[in-house]
Amino acid sequence: MRAKEFITEQRVALSVDVARALPGTYIIPGLPNNDFYKQYRFGVALAGARGQIDREQDSIPPYNFEKETPWGENMIVSSYMDDNIGADIDYAMKEVGVSGKHLISTMKSEEAVDVVKTSPLKGFKGYKRK
Repeated sequence: MRAKEFITEQRVALSVDVARALPGTYIIPGLPNNDFYKQYRFGVALAGARGQIDREQDSIPPYNFEKETPWGENMIVSSYMDDNIGADIDYAMKEVGVSGKHLISTMKSEEAVDVVKTSPLKGFKGYKRK
């Protein structure tokens, strides 16, 4: 039996036989199957559900899961391999008729300001030679 034979986009309930073969199956109308980013975020939230329950039982403060990130559902392009990618992005955006490029990071890779950049170990020049 193929899925298209028992799953339809009409508002018809599944037959009893099909429903019995798919125990505990849910649909989520607010989660469209063509929005892959939203599906990904839902999967992350779903994976965190059990961890949240454990944190509550251990009196650990809850993790604040943001509904959206700065990335959102926007396409990102990194200049990691080409510092002049901005001109190429502008060209491609013009070709497909979109606008609104925003730089959300620094142009070079830098450590966060709270990162300790010195080694906790003292240098070793070796033992004295005899």
